Amino acid sequence: MEELFNLSIKKQIEGLKTKKFSCEELLNSYYTRIESINSKINCYITIEDLDSLKKDAKESDKRYLNNSALPLEGIPIAHKDIFCTEGLLTTCGSRMLNNFIPPYSSTVVENFKTAGAISLGKTNMDEFAMGSSNETSFYGDVKNPWDLECVPGGSSGGSAACVAASLASASTGTDTGGSIRQPASLCGITGIKPTYGRVSRYGMIAFASSLDQGGVLAKSAEDAALMLEIMSGYDPKDSTSLNVDVPNFALEAQNDLKDIKIGLPIEFFEKDIPQHVQKSIDEAIKILEKLGAKFQKISLPNVDLGIAAYYVIAPAECSANLSRYDGVKFGYRCENPKDLDDLYSRTREDGFGYEVKKRILTGTYVLSAGYYDAYYLKAQKCRQLIANDFKEVFKEVDMILSPTAPDTAFKIGSKSKDPLSMYLEDIFTIPANLAGLPGISFPCGNNQGLPIGLQLIGNHLQESSILCVAQNFQLETNWHLERPNIK
Repeated sequence: MEELFNLSIKKQIEGLKTKKFSCEELLNSYYTRIESINSKINCYITIEDLDSLKKDAKESDKRYLNNSALPLEGIPIAHKDIFCTEGLLTTCGSRMLNNFIPPYSSTVVENFKTAGAISLGKTNMDEFAMGSSNETSFYGDVKNPWDLECVPGGSSGGSAACVAASLASASTGTDTGGSIRQPASLCGITGIKPTYGRVSRYGMIAFASSLDQGGVLAKSAEDAALMLEIMSGYDPKDSTSLNVDVPNFALEAQNDLKDIKIGLPIEFFEKDIPQHVQKSIDEAIKILEKLGAKFQKISLPNVDLGIAAYYVIAPAECSANLSRYDGVKFGYRCENPKDLDDLYSRTREDGFGYEVKKRILTGTYVLSAGYYDAYYLKAQKCRQLIANDFKEVFKEVDMILSPTAPDTAFKIGSKSKDPLSMYLEDIFTIPANLAGLPGISFPCGNNQGLPIGLQLIGNHLQESSILCVAQNFQLETNWHLERPNIK
């Protein structure tokens, strides 16, 4: 019998319903694996107490026996350490919050609890979600399970690595500029960022509020659809939450690709894409054409403004959001402050890491008097131009295809001293965040043992369409079934 931790969520639910194994056995298979592998890849910051988890698993087993099982009953998942969890350490990968135990849980965490899922723990991440390699965490680098000398991507690198290494059935993540899709690509799994507002941000620690969006990292499009349906929905506690119906994503993903039109943006494919990535994308296009999809070249003339606009808007918003960490109400506080000014300045100096301080300073600068119009206002105008490009293109096609990341996973430390090179990791993913659009990444190839990811960007609220294309592709290929050889 296949190892329980390697089964898809759908097969795990089927096995639990037919009593092939119990929730406690499923939990034990993951916990044993976490104990032997987590120290190698450092994907968890906090692991739940085993006795508490076993209690939850026994309750789930009872509900299966009583035929009252919930949709994700007994499925072991993980949460990115950016989602507040009542009574459990929530650090956001930062020293600033290394003693923060929230008095409440985020809506996303509550939704999964209500659906019967069991939370194994909190996953490592770039500090306050700022990074593309998971090298800025206060809790150390996360290693890519495909090659321990490489990064897993960021900022949801811990979530991606833990799913790729089968240390959870799936995980939550957040995506501000590609932080679900890029690590999903580098770790060879499926990651979806839904439309802005589809998933509640209540209890999700803010980085850049107009860009942040919760989503899913899973082993397949089918699993991602099951997870996304649970976490989506209107939340009156989040003023940006969309009051729209939540589709049955898993059911709609089973449609065929007849009459699907997919755009290939010439601006993306004019980039210096490595030959092995281009080859994998070309082969994926042929498979999708065979399944009925139609392709045409399109243009997004302002998409090249994305990186520059993002690195003005996101730091501006983070400088405002992170002003609350001053050592007074919660989190880290410096020792023996001389006065209030000393308390503020030393707390923030000691509590934040280099990347966070750099972005706070950048954000403060672009919002300051005399520079607001020159930088922040101009960046917002660029953002609107990019959104308008997408609006025009979606009159012709149903979705857009591109590579997810410029290349496969890179060596730890290789881009740390080259911030521009690091920022360009998100060149294909940032435009979807600026326009608030859904995007998905799934594996489509491999080069020298490292996965290659393909991205689809859909129109607003068209998560079902991009999940459908990804699922059809995964029914024809085995890239999503490949697992890293880590023991």
